[in-house]
Amino acid sequence: MRALSPSDVLELWESSRALHPLDQGVLAIRTGLPGAVGEGVADWPLGRRNRALAELRRACFGSELRGLTTCLHCAEPVEFALDGDALADPPEAEVESVTVAGEIFRLPTSRILASVVGEPDPEAAAARLCDRCRIGAETRDGDESPLSAEEIKRIGGAMAEADPLAEIAFDFECPACGAAFREGLDLADFFWKEIEVEARRLLNEVHTLAAAYGWREHEVLSLSPVRRAFYLGRVLG
Repeated sequence: MRALSPSDVLELWESSRALHPLDQGVLAIRTGLPGAVGEGVADWPLGRRNRALAELRRACFGSELRGLTTCLHCAEPVEFALDGDALADPPEAEVESVTVAGEIFRLPTSRILASVVGEPDPEAAAARLCDRCRIGAETRDGDESPLSAEEIKRIGGAMAEADPLAEIAFDFECPACGAAFREGLDLADFFWKEIEVEARRLLNEVHTLAAAYGWREHEVLSLSPVRRAFYLGRVLG
């Protein structure tokens, strides 16, 4: 996985800013890993996608993830700093499906998740996700034999065990009230917010240096960060 160049960041930000974070994550991986086929990335298990995003983010911004969340008990803002290296570590073995009660279910992918993300009812969303993941669904009786709540729970547990990086969550302790809580991390959304900040910073630098020296955008972006910072320092004094 290669780091995104300044031009990559701006092109990715411009072309993807109106998309859903699921699509933004897929396109970010395609940009950082040119050999990845777009359709293929959308069909990767979520853990593999998150691992690739963690690798790309580490190459662009370093291993530490810093951010802000809110205590679920007292609503106090809680700063966090997390080590992202563990997210990028390769697994001992990759699996793409699980077997529950004699049926095979592929692990959830970005494409499958996108098909249920608009469902407001969590239980209905879980049922639809399991149905979409089921391989050989035609062997059942369709709507006459839906998955039971117990089956959905067992399938979800098997998927989580087989692909632990599909859902990322961390434990926190609120410094204000002392309560412990667990918070999920949407890595695609987190990385995209950093891309937005970086893109706006680059555009401001282009504007400043273009106005001062008459340089074109590609000329400013081709400067190394050290040289760009030097010229900005001269202009902004």
